[in-house]
Amino acid sequence: MKATAYPPLASKYTGSAIVQVHIAVVLFGLAGLFGKLLPFHPVEIVFGRALFAAASLFLVLGMASHGARRRLRYDFLSILLAGVLLAFHWVCFFRAIQISTVAIGLVTFASFPAFVTILEPLAFREKLRAIDLAVTALVIVGLAIIIPKAQPANPVTRGALWGIASGGLFAVLSVINRSLIRRQGAIRIAAIENLVAAIVLFPLVSIRSARPTATQWAELAVLGIVCTAIAHALFIGSMSRLRAQAASVAAALEPVYGIIIALIVLGEIPGWRTALGGAVVISAAILSGLTRVNGRRAGA
Repeated sequence: MKATAYPPLASKYTGSAIVQVHIAVVLFGLAGLFGKLLPFHPVEIVFGRALFAAASLFLVLGMASHGARRRLRYDFLSILLAGVLLAFHWVCFFRAIQISTVAIGLVTFASFPAFVTILEPLAFREKLRAIDLAVTALVIVGLAIIIPKAQPANPVTRGALWGIASGGLFAVLSVINRSLIRRQGAIRIAAIENLVAAIVLFPLVSIRSARPTATQWAELAVLGIVCTAIAHALFIGSMSRLRAQAASVAAALEPVYGIIIALIVLGEIPGWRTALGGAVVISAAILSGLTRVNGRRAGA
């Protein structure tokens, strides 16, 4: 059978879309540095990030139409839960980085595809495939390499556990968003969820004594606007001109970009266990993204 030619997606615009999606992923990876640069509790960092991100995304989104508000009421509880999950996913992520390193936080968070492969068949009544089990096994092997044995007090172990918790929460969030985005749109969902995250964390922030300086407010603004809102908009914008396989591979490279940036800015050099285990986890993330696109979940 003659191979079917792809539509003219691979045009001159595809090259710019590839650059765009990789810029977005670099910005996502850059976010991890703020866990080390900002001298605040993760709750305070996430509150600032969510607040600036929500304001920026709502600015991009503009005023919602009456019809959109009706649909929003229908999904209110799901969006509320997703916003809470987003808040504590980020709290766990920054806690992992503060306890250990940027590399540990990013690589262990990248374990989320293993959780997704288990949760999606349960949530959407889909058959668990052999490739899903392979992805889960790869992630487990990678994490086993990263985490030191019989050393529960080790910062790497503790950081890895927080990172895995972050990945698990993100997996649940991803499953919820899979159904929400069909009705609401990605930018709208991101804006509302960031707003909910900021509201949920505000009581915890208000009882703490830390008060950011002008410079620290600026850093929080960069985290929320550049590394979250702009990165999200760039990533979504690239999807209209880019094949999902390319976007999946780019997204899986977030830990790689983040580790390189941490090496340059902070001088953090991953140990051999982190590098080897991270390579296995990232490979699993790439495999998961490609098979989700090509398999039954591609049209979900």
